[in-house]
Amino acid sequence: MSPEVRAWLERALRTLVAFDKPLALFVFLLVCTGLVTLYSASIDVPSRVTDQVRNVLLTFALMWAIAHVPPQMLMRFSVPLYTFGMALLVAVAVVGLTRKGARRWLNVGVVIQPSELMKIATPMMLAWYYQLREGSTRWFDHLVGLLLVGLPVALIAKQPDLGTAMLVFAAGLYVVYFAGLSFKLILPVLLTIVIGVGAVVISEDRICQPDVTWPMMHDYQKHRVCTLLDPTSDPLGKGFHTIQAVIAIGSGGPHGKGWLQGTQAHLEFIPEKHTDFIFAVYSEEFGLVGGLLLLAMYLALVVRGLIVAARGTTLFGRLLAGSLAMTFFTYAFVNIGMVSGILPVVGVPLPFMSYGGTALVTLGIAVGLIMSVSNQRRSLQT
Repeated sequence: MSPEVRAWLERALRTLVAFDKPLALFVFLLVCTGLVTLYSASIDVPSRVTDQVRNVLLTFALMWAIAHVPPQMLMRFSVPLYTFGMALLVAVAVVGLTRKGARRWLNVGVVIQPSELMKIATPMMLAWYYQLREGSTRWFDHLVGLLLVGLPVALIAKQPDLGTAMLVFAAGLYVVYFAGLSFKLILPVLLTIVIGVGAVVISEDRICQPDVTWPMMHDYQKHRVCTLLDPTSDPLGKGFHTIQAVIAIGSGGPHGKGWLQGTQAHLEFIPEKHTDFIFAVYSEEFGLVGGLLLLAMYLALVVRGLIVAARGTTLFGRLLAGSLAMTFFTYAFVNIGMVSGILPVVGVPLPFMSYGGTALVTLGIAVGLIMSVSNQRRSLQT
């Protein structure tokens, strides 16, 4: 074999295996677990599994394509992508489509939800900004960073979509923290939140009365918090989701009832069982042991992402990979927390398991960006 042909084959092989193998393995395991659970949750609607397989194939294709884009090129897209996303959010606020009391969508020939774009665009923009200020970061730069986070979060929360706003805020805040924001400045905020939550719990009987209005919050948001504190206050309404999900998780026991044997799901007691509450279906059928294995897979995914971030060759790559890795943690923590009844129901899907194309593609793009950072390091070593 001639040297030219050998070199071409080596380049082709590197192109085909551009995936970061450990990261790809953890995503593959989670996707397979999700499809198995979705089959059980959608036994009466088998087309959902077919649709999700199509979404998975699209996601892996995008993941593979983005993994080939060098981080230097990603930096060039950061500002235009963030600016474009902000323009779409403003357009939603002005001429967006309203469904079920929320204005979150925009009709541009097809109906899109621009807030999903900001889950990627916001950390990219912040990583670009801190790369620009590398070596000369001051306290003022962190204020600029928080402003860049706050603008999309405010527009998304106004829609209202607190779940997505929280995810965008978390993704941006991770970048600011990894860029050097002192934990001493974060600690007072955390203490304030803890004190506030404690005050709400203690004052539940008074502040959850129907005639009490909560400032800066809609009635349905107040109802969600109050139902979280006492689901039995509305067992057939807002509390129904939480009560039935907790029953399903508890009834699974240590080893679960077995695949396709979950009664809560198959008797239609679990609402949104194929999307936001798929963890309840999984826990009922695979039990505590299965739940711990699932948590181990998410932990492995996050740890691998942080390892890639720590080994990044540029500040932009390190900040972007680190923040996106921690975003997977936020997704899983919020979803499992709300299904388990320790957090309000905010409509956050379980990563790589919940049915739906938009969230799955967004998460796949995030993994592709982390792989891009990983591939850059490998290319410099060869």
